[in-house]
Amino acid sequence: CLTRDGTRLRNETVEAATKTATETEGEDTGTEDHLLSPPAVTETEIETETEGDEDTDRKEALYAQGGIRSYDNRSTEQRPFDRRYCDGYRRLDPSRDRDREREPHGAAESYYPRNFTPNLYDYRRGREREREREESYRRKGSRRKHKRRRRRTRSYSPSSSLLLSLSFFNNFRSIAPGVDEIVSTLGEGTFGRVMQCIDHRRGGAAVALKIIKNVEKYKEAARLEINVLEKINEKDPDNKFLCVQMYDWFDYHGHMCISFELLALSTFDFLKENNYLPYSIGQVRHMAYQLCLSVKFLHDNKLTHTDLKPENILFKREERTVKSTAVRVVDFGSATFDHEHHSTIVSTRHYRSPEVILELGWSHPCDVWSIGCILFEYYLGFTLFQTHDNREHLAMMERILGPVPSRMIRKTRKQKYFYRGRLDWDESSSAGKYVRENCKPLRRYLLSEAEEHHQLFDLIESMLEYEPTKRLALADSLKHPFFENGAAAEAGSSKSWEGNRDISR
Repeated sequence: CLTRDGTRLRNETVEAATKTATETEGEDTGTEDHLLSPPAVTETEIETETEGDEDTDRKEALYAQGGIRSYDNRSTEQRPFDRRYCDGYRRLDPSRDRDREREPHGAAESYYPRNFTPNLYDYRRGREREREREESYRRKGSRRKHKRRRRRTRSYSPSSSLLLSLSFFNNFRSIAPGVDEIVSTLGEGTFGRVMQCIDHRRGGAAVALKIIKNVEKYKEAARLEINVLEKINEKDPDNKFLCVQMYDWFDYHGHMCISFELLALSTFDFLKENNYLPYSIGQVRHMAYQLCLSVKFLHDNKLTHTDLKPENILFKREERTVKSTAVRVVDFGSATFDHEHHSTIVSTRHYRSPEVILELGWSHPCDVWSIGCILFEYYLGFTLFQTHDNREHLAMMERILGPVPSRMIRKTRKQKYFYRGRLDWDESSSAGKYVRENCKPLRRYLLSEAEEHHQLFDLIESMLEYEPTKRLALADSLKHPFFENGAAAEAGSSKSWEGNRDISR
């Protein structure tokens, strides 16, 4: 096999890179990954399932009360207490880990280096995304009654430095200088596999190569993601706005392959490795500024991410001790341009805005809501809305943020959640007791009365406005007083952004 300039490619590189997709292609053609992908379910089925087990789930998902510590003033003597608290938190809130660990999809999309444990994806989110995409493909007519044999095609991005002359692949068995080589498998899921590779044409730089199965629905999703990533590269060639960089893409005999920069742990995995101990206020400030800057860039270019969460925000440095909280935003598989069709349901449950739950239509403000939930999680170490039920989710919102505006209640077609203009919620039920005991007004979650802590919660409150039109715009968020004390515009150049958080123990 030859590269674009005639350099030979190691034979085992492409063989290993496409092994998983080739082995499973026969299954996927007929069943569309019935072994790896959970079955698509309707919203009614999800609600019935969650209501049936609500008592058990609520008992398991109780929040830990008190004892929350940050990385300020950590010492060896404090660690036993911290471990007890964090172990308890995991026991009381197992649904998050359980849902994420059923499906190794997220590990592949996070592009971890070889010495990191891959992150596991959110099972329920996978089912929701699968359902929405299948509906989209049916509308577009991509699902055919009779499948025709696929032709082997070769296409590539004009700037590709990893372009393969694939028709000559089997003719070369020797190893030539400057070849690309596979280091390890980073993860795999329903879509295919992600490999860590060495690109010698980039000076031996490590890259993450995402190989998509030769299944039409996954290929179509990959094409949509490539379209978004190419737009980002065009508008931000110097990567000033902190979105993951796509280096190249190509089609190998029907397998879409995308080359990304290699990143480190996600901000969620870092919390998990540290027993869910929250980030310090300085680290929250720096990550919040970068996140607002990056997503503002997307909004300025008429793009909504729609799936912002700690799992999709990755640290840039490839090391076990994070001394700088420089991050990158990843996973643009669900990103939607303003002019494109907007699916009814977007976002992972815990970070889903009220206008999405009530099916009132969504735009850029749904990303702002997600950021507000993310900052709360960074600050406290647990999710703000720990639920998998729409009615309970709305009840939690009312408990924490106040009543849902009457205008939104009148406008929504989800009237089954309301009665006489108010949320239909029985506070005397077991569900009502759970929400009452484990949710409280937002400001009561403050860990300190210091000014910077109040400034953070003022920012979060502005991002968690019910009405999308009243929600804080990201252009204004960058001017918020919370960022003034930290010199956030320097984006990590100051030592005030640095911390020494060791996750190797």
